[in-house]
Amino acid sequence: MKRRVTLKDVADAVGVHLSTVSRALDPSSPHRVSSELAERIEQASRALGYRKSSAGYSLKTNSTRMIGVIIPDITDPAFPPIIRGIEDALARRGYVAIVANTDGDARRERDMAMMLRDRGVDGLLLASVEITDDPSREDWRDATPVVTVNRQVFGSDVPSVIADEAAGMDAIVTHLVALGHRNIAAIAGPQHLSTGVLRQRGFLAACAALGIGGSPSVAVARGYREEEGERCTETLLATAPPFTALVCANDRLAVGAITALRRRGLECPDDVAVTGFNDMIMVDRLTPPLTTVRVPKHQMGARAADMIVDLIEGKPGLERSAMLPVDLVVRGSTARVRSTVG
Repeated sequence: MKRRVTLKDVADAVGVHLSTVSRALDPSSPHRVSSELAERIEQASRALGYRKSSAGYSLKTNSTRMIGVIIPDITDPAFPPIIRGIEDALARRGYVAIVANTDGDARRERDMAMMLRDRGVDGLLLASVEITDDPSREDWRDATPVVTVNRQVFGSDVPSVIADEAAGMDAIVTHLVALGHRNIAAIAGPQHLSTGVLRQRGFLAACAALGIGGSPSVAVARGYREEEGERCTETLLATAPPFTALVCANDRLAVGAITALRRRGLECPDDVAVTGFNDMIMVDRLTPPLTTVRVPKHQMGARAADMIVDLIEGKPGLERSAMLPVDLVVRGSTARVRSTVG
């Protein structure tokens, strides 16, 4: 196996002291060498194939330039665009992401966070947090900069980057009402997650503001999965007053809802209009294509990455939170009201 080229090899090749090479190859060094000597050292380092040791850099600066990214489910289509946004923004600023998956387990999230911290990450980006803060996290939060992305911890000062959930739900309900729907039911997301709580609040507030009579029927999903969309739809069909539209807290729930409706002989949108949230990949290829709210996932990840780096580097005027705008994308799963089912 070929031996790794060291700073000493470069120093020997140029005929200078080791510290001179170190200063020449470190742009942040306050004691720079002459431009002529620096060029000779650069040429020698390239010719020998020298690569800076990340371990050595870490020991010298007490920084690894690594950010831990903890997500609840790497197979969920909502998260890869966030991760890509994080990676793109971190790369621009000289950092790299280490991604860990929790499978939605709060205990595993804490274990992963501790493990990443012990391996020297400079900060943590958490997409897996629940709405209530876990006191057991304090032992690593005090020492490690943290930013949450896509979700937030209620009542906490931890910086976060989220979408405007209320505006998204308002746009959906406004769209359905414009199509003549007045009997609107909903499948809410899990209520231990900020996305579930805020989207449900937004839905109910929009219904009240637009004069939807009574209290809309809401079934609460236990997770953002297709099978939960099916279960909640079956529950609403069996127990709720008749409805012509079904608002789902994310696209995967909407896919499950359409499956359950078809199993009952009901078609979307002819019998029931269905909406989602997130605009995940391929929902425009469904039959029918899904009307949904587009969340800027890549931008969300990039914004969170910039925020954590600013926090680590002590940038002045650090923003503590960001709420990104969303857009309604109207497709074939919604249409003018025709009938009432239930």
